[in-house]
This record gives sequence, structure tokens and C-alpha cells, in this order.
Amino acid sequence: MTARCPVTGEGDLILGKANLSAIGTLVERTTGYTMLVHLPDGYKAEQVRDALTEKIKTIPDILRASLTWDQGIEMHQWKEVSVAADIDIYFCDPHSPWQRGTSENTNGLLRQYFPKGTDPSLHSAVDLDWVATELNDRPRKRLGFAKPIEEIGRDHYCCDHRPNPPSTTGRS
Repeated sequence: MTARCPVTGEGDLILGKANLSAIGTLVERTTGYTMLVHLPDGYKAEQVRDALTEKIKTIPDILRASLTWDQGIEMHQWKEVSVAADIDIYFCDPHSPWQRGTSENTNGLLRQYFPKGTDPSLHSAVDLDWVATELNDRPRKRLGFAKPIEEIGRDHYCCDHRPNPPSTTGRS
């Protein structure tokens, strides 16, 4: 993978039974590294704003760049998230899920853990972190069977103030 920084991500909601509950998803585009956002009290704009801001703040500042979301009403307070979490937020065109393809693919993988018709509010934040860890430790064909957890660190040499990787040419 080419070293680059910072992280650009995609976000979405996985809705539960009768659209009464949801889980937020944050997925880094290049590596597929996934974080899940606990929304135990619902997914109105205020609830998403607060939970999403707190989750994004757990990402090191230097790795935060942008987040692309769909046109859902849950992001009505996106400007507050952007300022509080210090991240640029963009929206895809209406009815254009392919503009967040990594997120859509990840949501499909997450349905193995949270099948349609079930209630995601029954899961704790710890449960969601466990599922995210499982996904991030799962080899991916698109990464040459590397794991997202391995690639997220490797992909950001330029961002964490470590020296550059050793030269492969023998020259400095």
C-alpha cells in the first residue's frame, strides 16, 4: 500500500427491526478498518451528533481528514460534528450508494453479526467493539489477504512522526 495520510472514511447507519434502532458505522476507505458507533437511545440527529463526535474523537487527530455520509436526516447536525470532531464531512448524491462503496460492502459483512429484522439496541458498546475487532482482524482479498488492523498502521507512516520506512535501494 502507498503511504498516505490522513484517513478518509465513510459512514452510515445499519437500521434494526422496524427502523426503531440503529448502529453507526465508520469505515476507512483504503484499508476497510471499521469502527462501530453505539446508539442505545435512538438515531435522531442529536443522538447521532453526540455519539459520532465522541467516536471520531477517539481517532488520532493527525489521521482525521474527511467523512462521507449519505443524505440521511440523522446527519442534520453535521456542522456541529465537523467542528467538534475536527473533521470535514461530505455527502454523496441522493440515491448513489456506490459513492460509499466501502461502507456498503462493510454493512453487508456486519449483517452476519446483526441480521436484518433484529434489534441492534440490545448490543452494548463493548459488543460493538468486539464485532469491529473481529472485522478488523479478518483477512481481506482486496488487501492481498492482509488484515485491516495491520494495514491501518502500515498505511500511515507519514502521519505518526516515526522515521520513514528503511530504504529498499540502499540509499538514504
